[in-house]
Amino acid sequence: MKAAQVSGPGGDFQIVDRPVPQPGLNEVLVQVEACGVCHGDALVKEGGFPGLTYPRVPGHEIVGRVTELGPGVQLWSVGARVGVGWHGGHCWRCSACRRGDFGACESALTTGLSTDGGYGEFTVVRSEVAVALPEDLPATVLAPLLCAGNVTFSALRDAGVGGGDLVAIHGLGGLGHLAVQYATRLGCRTVVLSRGKSKEPLAYQLGAHKYIDANETDPVPVLKAMGGAQLILSTAPNARAVSKLVDGLAHSGKLTLLAFTREPLELPGNQLLVGGRSVAGWVGGNVQRSVAFSLFAGVRPIVEEFPLERAGEAYEKMMSSTVHFRAVLCPTLAPTAK
Repeated sequence: MKAAQVSGPGGDFQIVDRPVPQPGLNEVLVQVEACGVCHGDALVKEGGFPGLTYPRVPGHEIVGRVTELGPGVQLWSVGARVGVGWHGGHCWRCSACRRGDFGACESALTTGLSTDGGYGEFTVVRSEVAVALPEDLPATVLAPLLCAGNVTFSALRDAGVGGGDLVAIHGLGGLGHLAVQYATRLGCRTVVLSRGKSKEPLAYQLGAHKYIDANETDPVPVLKAMGGAQLILSTAPNARAVSKLVDGLAHSGKLTLLAFTREPLELPGNQLLVGGRSVAGWVGGNVQRSVAFSLFAGVRPIVEEFPLERAGEAYEKMMSSTVHFRAVLCPTLAPTAK
């Protein structure tokens, strides 16, 4: 099989021939139809994930078909269409697993980091983390729902918003354009905070009730005039902008970070103390529930497709925020496809 691997921190993607992996105990072999390119893949490309070994094949937004069952697998049959996201497996034995919090497993695996992921024609996954997917939607549409969709929908669910609550989406990119759809379908008054006018028509097309161009207008006074945001979802990795947005929260409002950033946040304590505000991060969620809601509510990502051989280009466009809006690798696309 062909795969796009990284041989070490900071290395380029290499298209290599590898033996098709064999599934072990409670694992299934999946033939990859599509794999989304996510900012979390930078942890492989640049290093920094605990216990990471190389070479490694990234990718944790995987859609494919089960082609072989490992010993002990009872959940799946050959030919089943499945998806796999960030969570790559759990031990079933630790205290977190015993209370059903598998994402907090003390020995949790991460797809594409602890194990090889979906930047290839085949991959092996733990049977318990795969989710069933419908036959009537393209793999490229389904793939981003497994991480980008899951994290944005689950963050909204965790915050408990709905029924007219004011929710601000900071950034209208790969995560933000999905967050807008989820927020509006949950019944939230949804405001998009972005820079420039170019994305304003899309924001309204996706269902937003208001668009604020941060290049021309300070969003904080606008949010305050609307009663304050019960939730601000920050999908843009800009620590300085995030720090300023806290003042736009309502009483007991929450700002949730969804984008990876290594920049420190500067938050004077009074910003949080006044009104009982909070700032948190979010990476988890129940993939099965998120996908089910997405299919029911008609949430769909906007994607740009790339053949496997252009994995490096897809990654760079994702990192530079020039992709429209989620990059998805398709192993079956011809290498010359544009």
